[in-house]
Amino acid sequence: MENEIELIEGCRAGKDSARKELYTLYSKQMLAVCYRYTGDVDAAHDVLHDGFIKIFTHFTFRGECALSTWVTRVMVTQAIDYLRKRQRFSQLVVNEEQLPDIPDETGVAESGTRISEKALMAFVAELPDGCRTVFNLYVFEEKSHKEIAEILHIKEHSSTSQLHRAKCLLAKRIKEYTDDERKR
Repeated sequence: MENEIELIEGCRAGKDSARKELYTLYSKQMLAVCYRYTGDVDAAHDVLHDGFIKIFTHFTFRGECALSTWVTRVMVTQAIDYLRKRQRFSQLVVNEEQLPDIPDETGVAESGTRISEKALMAFVAELPDGCRTVFNLYVFEEKSHKEIAEILHIKEHSSTSQLHRAKCLLAKRIKEYTDDERKR
């Protein structure tokens, strides 16, 4: 396809060549999005597959945003549906005593250890499902806690608690990583 408009029109018309190009154009990036939410490579592939099936059978793109933004929204929704179906949001309410202590951030910042994006994304993938989902929606999708609460059918306070817990867990994991790197 020579341009995005032809690609969109081809997908709307159900042309396999357009679908293949759309998949080729976005599959790698969308797999990363799916993995960010599921934290599991196999599950991410399942969500990616189901997301593209949804896109190809119900191509509802109306041009109100960039095509890549729309495809990302479909994949995020698919990932959240996947987690919801597997009842992975059952523990979204966190008691304060479950929160880890936040490591001294100046120590992490002054360590001089650089953390790769790959390592950081691996740390995000290690988060519990609820924390990871709220973190992704808040940080990457730039959703407010009110919007997150509506999307996940939880209370707004649960969203703020999960984000706080995610940040604490990530800070702890980064500190462990930088401490290990300094010892080497």
